[in-house]
Amino acid sequence: MPSWCLRACVVAGAALFALGCGGDDDAYRIGVMESLTGAGETYGTVANQSKQMAADEINAAGGIDGRRLELVVEDSQCNAQSAITAYQKLTDVEGVRIILGTSCSGAMLGVAPLAEADGVILFSGLASNPDIAEAGDYIFRTQINDIEVGIATGNVLWADGIRALATITEATDYAEGVRRTTVEQFERLGGSVVAAERFGPEVTDFRSQLTKLFAAGPEALHIAPQSEFSAGTIVKQARELGYTGPIYAETISVGATALEVAGAAADGMKAITADLDPENAKGQEVLANFRERYDYVTLPWHLGSAYDNVYIAAECLRRTGDDQDADGFRDCLYAITWSGAIGDDYSFDSDGEVVGLSRVVVEVLPLAERTEQRAYRVLGPAPGR
Repeated sequence: MPSWCLRACVVAGAALFALGCGGDDDAYRIGVMESLTGAGETYGTVANQSKQMAADEINAAGGIDGRRLELVVEDSQCNAQSAITAYQKLTDVEGVRIILGTSCSGAMLGVAPLAEADGVILFSGLASNPDIAEAGDYIFRTQINDIEVGIATGNVLWADGIRALATITEATDYAEGVRRTTVEQFERLGGSVVAAERFGPEVTDFRSQLTKLFAAGPEALHIAPQSEFSAGTIVKQARELGYTGPIYAETISVGATALEVAGAAADGMKAITADLDPENAKGQEVLANFRERYDYVTLPWHLGSAYDNVYIAAECLRRTGDDQDADGFRDCLYAITWSGAIGDDYSFDSDGEVVGLSRVVVEVLPLAERTEQRAYRVLGPAPGR
């Protein structure tokens, strides 16, 4: 051990873990796959930073029964092929058996069959496509299934008197899942989709597609993007084209970057999203610590979900005592009940789906009223079946 490291360890005590001094050969090593580039860059980055903050806290407090926690990070780039490459690097080269991720549903669905076949844990805080529920016995998530988003969105549309809807959707697993479940519920109630457009991740100008949608005379516009940049641009361009009707959306569309791009065009937009409870002291503490450390916040619930994933992983490592014991880790997740940043007393069902968390309906505030801490008002719980 270098002399500078030894001196730092002597002086700092438990903080040696955060410095990376000593114990490296005995560290618990787990993988992280987030979208550090690509369509999910904004929320993948915030998730990765939140996970690192959590790991640093654990290590500064003495680690997991004295053993340091090491995160081995790979970029899944919000697509299936890149996620597979990242997965193979983590498992074949780094030898990890427990992976926290991914950010995007397409990446999750792409790599889940490999993880299931290999008996490797894939534990996501962000991926929400409904099909993930059927991905296998080693696949878990704290993110809430988008079936709930679709049902709630359809119900809100109907309750608001909308009967004719236009949709614009990014051609990704996440966005398509949101659209599909929303339309199914809306049509079940008696509504009709009068126009629909899809776009690829490379598209940055949506005016031609929006013009086609508005020509059909919809009473409302539903947007389902993969990236915050697309979300904000769609909303902005819709208003620039003269559309004055209501806009309905989902989580990505109310992220800080999306609302910054949209500006006043997003005023009054409604979305179904997961939101950190202002009465949850742990969630508010995590937000404050993240803002102090990184000087920004976007998509607070995603941030909190990623944070909780690390602490849940640390507890399961404490119980199993082995970062190679994926079966033991899996059994721990099935048995655990957790209280953290995103809620109290939540757990996982037999499909690895989170139980005990719910979403809310929010409405974006007028631009002049938005702050870093508050960009929308919560209207109430997301209406279910």
